[in-house]
Amino acid sequence: MYANNLPMHLVRALASPRASACVLVAFALVTTACSDPMGPETASPGISRSTIGVSAATSRFPVLANAAVTCTGGIISGDVGTFLATPAGSLTQTSCPITGTVHLGDDVAQQAFNEFLSSYASLAPAPGDVCTTLTGTLAGVTLAPGAYCFDAAATLTGVLTLNGPSDGSWTFKVGTLGTGALTGTNFSVAMAGDAQACNVTWWVAEAATMTTSGFQGNLLAGAGLTLTGGTFNGNARAKADLTITGTAVTGC
Repeated sequence: MYANNLPMHLVRALASPRASACVLVAFALVTTACSDPMGPETASPGISRSTIGVSAATSRFPVLANAAVTCTGGIISGDVGTFLATPAGSLTQTSCPITGTVHLGDDVAQQAFNEFLSSYASLAPAPGDVCTTLTGTLAGVTLAPGAYCFDAAATLTGVLTLNGPSDGSWTFKVGTLGTGALTGTNFSVAMAGDAQACNVTWWVAEAATMTTSGFQGNLLAGAGLTLTGGTFNGNARAKADLTITGTAVTGC
């Protein structure tokens, strides 16, 4: 139907079946590119691989609390934030170098904290959830990617190994029956294979405490969060206050 509007050299070219196919394919590619202003590399809305629902504003905070953050003798690599502004929101810093910026109740910190609350709510136990129930200290246990649950509190020691590919993810939920705190003492998480600490999420119904531990993963505490000694590789989030004493914290 468009033959009358085509240049004669193109009409002659189309007389060859092979040339006609090439022209039509090229025309289709041009048409598709022009009709999609976002381009072929645009990600699906609302999906960001292992950080679904997490913006750059949130991932920049290895330490994020509702009100008070106290750091004594530790090291924090990244930003520190509180949802509340001063005076309710505060940072008490004693011999604790921070490589990032401190945000006390500003727009960036509030956005990050609200995203934390959204992530926390989305991970909350719900009817129909499928997960493997865990018991004991997890010392000497090796786990593949998946969803794991503690019905109530979890008291962990020893070495837990997470073995999987670089895109493998682990979700741990503590207190799935409504209450339960997470306590780790001399507890370490070892990553095996190509497993990545930033693909590990620990959801806790109540408070979380790590003492002289080598923790790896993102820790979402439903109350306060306390780190004493050891190392913490991931992002620490607390619905209440967050206290660090002698712990080296490195965020995702």
